[in-house]
Amino acid sequence: MLEEYQLKELRELAFKYSLLNAVKHGGRASLNAVVSKIMGEKPSLKSFVKQLIPLISQVVEEVNRLTLEEQLNIVRSNWPELLEEKKVFEKKYLPPLPSAIEGRVVTRFAPNPDYTIHLGNARSAYLSYVYAEMYRGEMVLRFEDTDPRIKASFPDSYVKIKEDLRWLGVKWNREYIQSLRLPIYYETARELIKRGGAYVDKCNGNLFRKLRNQGRECPHRSLDSSNHLEELDKMIEGAYSEGEAVVRVKTDLKHPDPSVRDWVALRIIDTSRNPHPLVGDKYIVWPTYNYAAGVDDYLMGITHIFRGKEHVTNTVKQKYMYEKLGWKYPEAIHFGRLSLEGVVLSKSLMRKRVREGYEVYDDIRFGTLSALRRRGIVPEAIHEAIREVGLSPLDAKISYVNLAAVNRKIIDSVAYRYMYVEDPVEVVVEGLPEEHLVKITRHPTLKMYDEVVFKGPRLSVYLAKSDAETLVYRGMMRLMELANVKFAKHISNGRTVINAVYIDNSLETAQKNDLQIVQWVPVNNCIAIEVLKPLGDSIARSFGYAERSIERVKSGDIVQFYRYGFVRIERTSAGIRAIFAHT
Repeated sequence: MLEEYQLKELRELAFKYSLLNAVKHGGRASLNAVVSKIMGEKPSLKSFVKQLIPLISQVVEEVNRLTLEEQLNIVRSNWPELLEEKKVFEKKYLPPLPSAIEGRVVTRFAPNPDYTIHLGNARSAYLSYVYAEMYRGEMVLRFEDTDPRIKASFPDSYVKIKEDLRWLGVKWNREYIQSLRLPIYYETARELIKRGGAYVDKCNGNLFRKLRNQGRECPHRSLDSSNHLEELDKMIEGAYSEGEAVVRVKTDLKHPDPSVRDWVALRIIDTSRNPHPLVGDKYIVWPTYNYAAGVDDYLMGITHIFRGKEHVTNTVKQKYMYEKLGWKYPEAIHFGRLSLEGVVLSKSLMRKRVREGYEVYDDIRFGTLSALRRRGIVPEAIHEAIREVGLSPLDAKISYVNLAAVNRKIIDSVAYRYMYVEDPVEVVVEGLPEEHLVKITRHPTLKMYDEVVFKGPRLSVYLAKSDAETLVYRGMMRLMELANVKFAKHISNGRTVINAVYIDNSLETAQKNDLQIVQWVPVNNCIAIEVLKPLGDSIARSFGYAERSIERVKSGDIVQFYRYGFVRIERTSAGIRAIFAHT
């Protein structure tokens, strides 16, 4: 059995690691992660782990009941050196490109318009743009939309992707849509067949896989190219149905990776059942990703490709086609996966969530650029994040807390300050001077202020519920720029109202008595605001009041609520909404 002092020490350790884990993951600590941290620091406790789980679980639950702001404040007060947000990104410079010639570099960003851009694929877009600029070259935007059956395009994604790229600051010189280029792919296939680099395979799938896995060729592979050209024409004319014929690129039948062996370049898709959003059922023979991308990279003059390391095998496949056609393959730079903790980044999962009621592109639980923009993240912060990981082949995981720290550095110099109170309680302050001038700071560095004159000895204000409770408990408080006040009594008139008495407006008094300084809003000159904050798989909605002067803030502007955090303002038919960004 553990001694009492050991249990106390364990509880403190569990509290510390629960807070750190919660802050790292958007306000929710994981029991397993906390247990692992404790056992790593105190391996002698491993034999007691079953006995200790209930205690650790209780602490995790306590921490998870706190708001993210409360969690951050506790960590800042007790373990600031461990707070991940202190580790902000450094300004990094990208390495030079291999085989790059000034004025001749051509890069490309090639999204599938089956959704929009998230942080992971924004990396390829941004690097393609930056390197094209660095070498005074060109960037191509190419929509890869040649799978109307499995990866059907969203008709509005073509526009949405371009909107998100422009917001990110990415510019392109040329633009293509693959679904409008099918005749080009057919002509290239004919040339490849003539050169003995491809053939039409009419084996059923099971037979081909069996032969492929044995390293044997299918019966059609060695037929004369004239036969294959004729069969390709028949495919295009509609003589075959789905699965009855495909065009394959000839590779090494003994290649150690079976997927490389004679991969499919063109296949039949019944577009009468799966029409394409742009060309409908005009075509039934469609190129695969590897074929269309490989052909276009050459025809569009791409010199450098930036893509994830999961595409390494695709590079191997495409090089067989390039060799047969006598083409030079571009420089391919493969990097690791980039993910953002605490948000959804999988396009398939995002589409599933949309069907369940999430907003289409900018739901604040997503990691899309649209969602990050809506949360108040600015393009420069994303640029920093991408530059930080650069071209590393290793997978990189960014904490939202870390991204927020970079974002805060950027927006703090321009975001105006406003007072907002959540879960408001009315406080009636009496004994004020007959005319009271309040100078509210809108931005300390820019020296921007609003001056408000209050007349009469009595003023009703709203305080956040937690601040009102502190006033009652401690007895005194400073209302920011207004006055030092002391608690007098509760007023009972069917709702909670507190009566407070004016002391003075001296900062000396506040400092001498160590008074907490809190924000407030006047009851007769405020506006109701809804605040949305992502919380795991849900969205926390809270309501409060802000100064009425916030009405002059434009929709989309980012402001700071005193002692609350940065928010992005949205105007809706119901009024003003604020999307919480970070503290």
